[in-house]
Amino acid sequence: MSTPLSPLLSLVVLISGRGSNLQAILEAIAQGRLAAEVRAVISNRPGAAGLAHARRAGIPAEVVDHREYTDREAFDRALADRIDRYRPDLVVLAGFMRILGPEFVRRYRGRLINIHPSLLPKFKGLETHRRALEAGEREHGASVHLVTEELDGGPLLMQARVPILPGDTPERLAARVLEQEHRLYPAVLQLFAEGRLTTDSAGRPRLDGRPLERPLALDAS
Repeated sequence: MSTPLSPLLSLVVLISGRGSNLQAILEAIAQGRLAAEVRAVISNRPGAAGLAHARRAGIPAEVVDHREYTDREAFDRALADRIDRYRPDLVVLAGFMRILGPEFVRRYRGRLINIHPSLLPKFKGLETHRRALEAGEREHGASVHLVTEELDGGPLLMQARVPILPGDTPERLAARVLEQEHRLYPAVLQLFAEGRLTTDSAGRPRLDGRPLERPLALDAS
């Protein structure tokens, strides 16, 4: 992805649930910490609570209900058609709980990003907090990565680390990780907005014109 011609980075955000990361992005924009505009929010679930965040902000809130399609490929095509109406620089997955097929991923190569609640490549998939505790990890966290055909396996952009404390439960750990997610996603998007973070023709990340060899670390706060 090249530096956007518009002074604002344009986004379409995909959600499935409460949309807390969407809300964090909208707050960062409102506070001047993120030079971006959310052109639309799209959910695969009609009742997703996060759609209300978009409506309150005056942003188009749309639904492409996966249950209305006979297979994943048909859903992916309908979703892509809806996204393309808004011509976004980036497609942002923020708690979007559908696996996207390879054709969809290739269509947005280098422009499709996701946030995952673990320090990837550890704990891909679901129930990351419980698995981190059961594995005896000393730290946990969240990762923002480019989406590829491999589930939770795309190039890493930035990570936030959270210490695991004595007596932690999955719920307590999840709450602390989520706090960092709300800082992490706007920070990554702002690097794209500044033109510092880009992707090459093969969808590989570059920072300040050089290949990004390892994920950036979110500043401690």
